[in-house]
Amino acid sequence: MGVEAPDTVVTTDLTVGGMTCAACVKRVEKRLGRLDGVTATVNLATGRARVSHPPSVTPADLVTTVEQAGYTAELPEPPRQEQEQGKGEQGRQGGQPAQEARQRQQLLVTALLALPVLVLSMAPALQFRNWQWLCFALAAPVATWGAWPFHLRALRGLRHAAATMDTLVSLGVAASFGWSAYALFLGGAGDPGMTMPFTLLPSADDGVAHVYLEAAVGVPLFVLAGRFLEARARHGTGQALRSLAGLAVKDVAVREDTGAESVIPVARLRVGQVFVVRPGERVATDGVVVEGSSAVDLSLVTGESEPVEVGPGTGLTGGAVNAGGLLLVRATAVGADTRLARITRMVTDAQAGKANAQRLADEVAGVFVPVVLSLAATVLGFWLGAGADPQAAVTACVAVLVVACPCALGLATPTALMAATGRGAQLGVLVTGPQALEALKHVDTGVLDKTGTLTSGHMSVTAFTAAPDGIGGEAALRLAGAVEQGSEHPLGRAVTAYARKSAPQEPLPEVREFAAEAGRGVRGEVDGHVVEVRSPGDGLEGPLARALAEAESAAHTPVLVLVDGRPEALVAVGDLVRPGSYRAVDRLRRLGVRPVLATGDREATARAVAGDLGIDEVHARCTPEGKASLVRELRESGRRVAVIGDGVNDAAALAGADLGIAMGSGTDVAIGAADVTLVRGDIEAVADAVRLARRTLRTIRVNLLWAFGYNAVTVPLAAVGLLNPMVAAAAMSASSLLVVGNSLRLRTWRPARGPAPRPHRDRRQNRGGHR
Repeated sequence: MGVEAPDTVVTTDLTVGGMTCAACVKRVEKRLGRLDGVTATVNLATGRARVSHPPSVTPADLVTTVEQAGYTAELPEPPRQEQEQGKGEQGRQGGQPAQEARQRQQLLVTALLALPVLVLSMAPALQFRNWQWLCFALAAPVATWGAWPFHLRALRGLRHAAATMDTLVSLGVAASFGWSAYALFLGGAGDPGMTMPFTLLPSADDGVAHVYLEAAVGVPLFVLAGRFLEARARHGTGQALRSLAGLAVKDVAVREDTGAESVIPVARLRVGQVFVVRPGERVATDGVVVEGSSAVDLSLVTGESEPVEVGPGTGLTGGAVNAGGLLLVRATAVGADTRLARITRMVTDAQAGKANAQRLADEVAGVFVPVVLSLAATVLGFWLGAGADPQAAVTACVAVLVVACPCALGLATPTALMAATGRGAQLGVLVTGPQALEALKHVDTGVLDKTGTLTSGHMSVTAFTAAPDGIGGEAALRLAGAVEQGSEHPLGRAVTAYARKSAPQEPLPEVREFAAEAGRGVRGEVDGHVVEVRSPGDGLEGPLARALAEAESAAHTPVLVLVDGRPEALVAVGDLVRPGSYRAVDRLRRLGVRPVLATGDREATARAVAGDLGIDEVHARCTPEGKASLVRELRESGRRVAVIGDGVNDAAALAGADLGIAMGSGTDVAIGAADVTLVRGDIEAVADAVRLARRTLRTIRVNLLWAFGYNAVTVPLAAVGLLNPMVAAAAMSASSLLVVGNSLRLRTWRPARGPAPRPHRDRRQNRGGHR
């Protein structure tokens, strides 16, 4: 093993337990940041910490540091094959119901004990003789056992000189219950015939100390209920990620060279092995079809709603569902190298990040709890110093402790980000993190690659025109396809594929005496006819002459089909513009993004495609260095640039842009350099990504506005004695639920689909018998 470079940085993920608010997040980040060379980003919603550290700092050191801060931490699981990872994922998911069951049980018992106390305290007409002592007996287990999680975490924080939301809740419950015990035993409230009116505002009556048992049980009840619902809601924001994990296949039927089949765990499947995919089954891993044809449903992997036809030579993605016939597939990637595994990693990585706004909220939360404790002590001292009744002073102090809620601050960004990245994955848009979302929102220029991005990336027949009074279009196409079977040229393969697709039930006839002449074309004998497919010369008339002119104006390659020396058809071959490119460019323009075409293709072809799509700025014959230079120039002129591409030649430009967007069908190099990946390979998804980013950041801003505004309003009300502690507890829980609920709306977001725009040029290549 070689010696690692001193500047090597290792990234480790930790699962952190015991965090309840943004103050906890800030404390863990600060404690980890004290280690030399260590930076950490902690996510409250996922309970995960992403730590960058030098090799000299081990994961065990990180765990110890987190535990010294008063929290729990677990090391990441070692890398395993997909099957084992699936089991691990199921195990982690299995822990969720168990934890949820414990929370539900504690909440249920607390509610059963607390509800009679709340009813009797709030309804004086129901207060019978010694009612207060019954309430005290019911409140005691709530204030101790029911609120024990808060007390325990508060004690842990005290041991480490830290104050969190649990500290506020624990002190509030203890103060309410302690004051009530004093009132019952020493303050005259224990009289058998005592009744107490309920009011939302703290008050004293006839010199008899009031009991605040409703606050002592209401605070833990509402906070427990809020956190239970909040945990379930946050669990829902990760549903898309769990759906991806659930696509993993457990067992696979492998076809041996002898024809025998054996069922093995997918973890034992190796690259190069052939496996069977029967109708209704999921594809076990990425591979290439070697036998059979079918329709495959990719909706859960790429977001495509319609099944895709596949046959020999077609690539398949693991997790897709075979909706048709039997397929034999040769594995090309297994385990962590599969496309599904990469998608899952990208979504997980995206959810680990933070938006800039959330970093500000965390900074505020880091000092929020100490400030609230100081404020509560100040309020208590002020009320007592002003000669107010001690119980009013205590009540105002308790209300300040309970109502101050940094929970909403900590949840504002991560819940929205989890919901948005999950929804994006369902729509076939993968973002690497909140920085990519923020960049998407502010992009104003889109540099678009042509081949493989705006166009299909392979040669296809764009138009087929038969000569009048000839042998007919079908016969001419069949003969042309037959003679091109012997050609390896992309033009020849395009003609043959088109002929086969036009008449799939009829096999093409054999060609004899095949000959290829470089630069001119091919010829051969088919069914007794001498067939030539070559570049057209002068002398064409009528429909063939018009078809030739149209092909040349569209920058497509025309080839002439001659049968026994007579021109019978003209075929135009080119790289077809993707159907969604027209709508995509139009939607980007409507979103305020200026489209720029940059391609290595020749000027005429680039201008033709740009004319079709209505793109005014065109850069042809661009080298990879030229594309990167173009991006640099646009950025220096003040533009915020996104690059959309799919090839190795786009990687430098993707990496140098404000935002890189890679087509999911592109190369690994391009995907690795990009910030956003369009899994479904549809350029129109770029506009969906921009809209989703703007909706997500708008949701985050609303969440943060509510979280800050809530505290700005309720804390002063509590300080001046205008907020009952029980009402404060309910308001505090409601604030977190509103933030999470607002984020969950992103799970149902759907991209708008307007009418398809008309192309800027007539699609003349579709005329003249294009099938």
